[in-house]
Amino acid sequence: MKTFPVVLFVYNRLMHTVQTIEALQKNYGASDSILYIYSDGPRNQEDEQGVAAVRRYVKDVTGFADVIIVEREQNLGLAGSLISGITEVLDSNESIIVLEDDLITSPFFLQFMNDALKFYEFEEQVAAIHGYFFPLQTDFPDTFLMRFTGCWGWGTWKRGWSLFEPDGNKLLKQIIDAGLTKKFDMNGAYPYTQMLEKQVKGKVNSWAIRWYASIFLSGKLNLYPGESLVKNIGHDGSGEHSFKSDLYDVCLSNSNVKVSPIMISEDIQLVSRLESYFKNGHSGLINFWIWKLFGRQPFIQHATKVIK
Repeated sequence: MKTFPVVLFVYNRLMHTVQTIEALQKNYGASDSILYIYSDGPRNQEDEQGVAAVRRYVKDVTGFADVIIVEREQNLGLAGSLISGITEVLDSNESIIVLEDDLITSPFFLQFMNDALKFYEFEEQVAAIHGYFFPLQTDFPDTFLMRFTGCWGWGTWKRGWSLFEPDGNKLLKQIIDAGLTKKFDMNGAYPYTQMLEKQVKGKVNSWAIRWYASIFLSGKLNLYPGESLVKNIGHDGSGEHSFKSDLYDVCLSNSNVKVSPIMISEDIQLVSRLESYFKNGHSGLINFWIWKLFGRQPFIQHATKVIK
């Protein structure tokens, strides 16, 4: 089958990286896929050993059509590494599938991503394809569309990434001037505007809040699977912007998610369910970001990351 390049961003977490790659090797279509591995440089002396261990491991990775490793001499940080890596790969490719080193994929992840990227290649209203969705207690269609943008196992086209605006201040001004802060915050369910403000002030180094804001302001949509094809194993306190939690655990789909024609519009009912999920089920999560954003101790200690 026709496949698009997979780009994996790694740093210093060897055990996470091993699990991520071993799961990816078991994917249908892995042997036909080119895998790019971007290894960021160590941030400090303490990280050097971990970075070196990951680099030794990835040099022996097999099971793909080709493995291309890019080792950064300097530390770019998660946002810098990811933004530059995606831009570089899309300079010579029309589409891309993006993973980070703490994501376990279903064996059907690559099949779904490739099918959806091909199916929506010329649908300008769809900006990105996602492999993860939240564990809501509801029945899902095979696929659905939302304005909300995630960051755990996703793909886009050159046209989609062209929407990305790296200037957080510009994005924030547009959202405020248009009176869209409440809608951007999913009707007050989650403080995304405050996260963007912190990014602008240099207190949160997030690429994904800018990616979400960019797609949000463009009025484009994101495609999600009815059954999650990605599980995040980084909620063990080991990653950047993370707390220990099992709030986002999902059961990976054990079958392919069918990609077929649907109405090109946001699924309002599922948007409402997601807003309720944030509002009612994740007080610990909200308190975590209150702590991150304002330096106040959260009332509930059980919390996690949402966006990097």
